[in-house]
Amino acid sequence: MTESLRIDLDQERWECSKCDTSLGNAREPYKKGLNVYDRDPREVHAALLDQDKYEYSFAPDPTWIRILEYYCPHCGTQMEVEYLPPGHPPTIDIEFDLDALKKQWADRKELPNPVIAPIGEIS
Repeated sequence: MTESLRIDLDQERWECSKCDTSLGNAREPYKKGLNVYDRDPREVHAALLDQDKYEYSFAPDPTWIRILEYYCPHCGTQMEVEYLPPGHPPTIDIEFDLDALKKQWADRKELPNPVIAPIGEIS
């Protein structure tokens, strides 16, 4: 899971944790509900050598790789970034067993804030 993504188990929906926007069915990849910016990798990784003099400049070749940036469609929070060959479908990087999660959380209370254990204590 990412810092900006959560699941509403009751509704079975992905949500942006920054603006509470529903991003789609949690039984499907969350990326389906996000805006995607398909970036030329040369915008991110500048050439290290003069491209007029050298065929290879250490900048990624956009015919071989693209950078896909995923954003919340409401608040613009960046959720994920992945490097993929052109035309490759988005990866499915998170898949939860929602039925098992519902059973696990049935008797627990939701935590309003993260709980961090004190340094040196392991439980």
